[in-house]
Amino acid sequence: MHSAETTVVVADDQATIRAGLVALLSAEPDLRVLAEADDGDAAVAAVRRRPPDVVLMDVRMPRKDGIAAAREIVAETDGATAVVMLTVHDLDEYVYAGLRAGASGFLLKDAAPEELLKAVRTVAAGDALLAPRITKRLLRRFASLGVRDARSELAALTDRELDVLLEVARGGSNAEIARNLGLAELTVKSHLYHVMQKLHLNSRTQLVVLAYETGLVCPGQVDRRPRASA
Repeated sequence: MHSAETTVVVADDQATIRAGLVALLSAEPDLRVLAEADDGDAAVAAVRRRPPDVVLMDVRMPRKDGIAAAREIVAETDGATAVVMLTVHDLDEYVYAGLRAGASGFLLKDAAPEELLKAVRTVAAGDALLAPRITKRLLRRFASLGVRDARSELAALTDRELDVLLEVARGGSNAEIARNLGLAELTVKSHLYHVMQKLHLNSRTQLVVLAYETGLVCPGQVDRRPRASA
């Protein structure tokens, strides 16, 4: 549960960019910057001192990079702190590694200010976010791997939990999932919590990765139920 005020830690090794992000966030009445960090170690330390709702994390930083820091933060906070990865590089390997680490979103640094603010609010609300121009390409890559065997974990899900997982994999927000399945949003959140517990995952995006890597869903697939071989 998040209060009316969303708290943020900003991690970027470039002081000018970091200052710009802090100024942008601080100008919003519902957002508050708790700390700044110039590398991954400092970001992890800031989160340990006072866990925020969201971390804006540069991918490439000295000493500990953003992906390693995101992995630590997501694990240590059990997914309660959402991480949005920021980079100037539109490269699959960064996105893939960041989402596998449990980041809740990925945004390019040339995004408009309103996009960045929307990203912070989106992940703070428990939803995931990807820059639209990379989403389709990324999902095709996940689907092409087809190497992960999670049949035993998936078998532990109830039918309703599986429905929720499929909706998440297709990019549905909590509100959209609630509407599609005829559930209350709090019920959707409860199902998501149990799905993550059963699959031993800490973030919504890790659920998407698993769904595509296992072949539970494929890009463009519209059926609500998994294939028999899944």
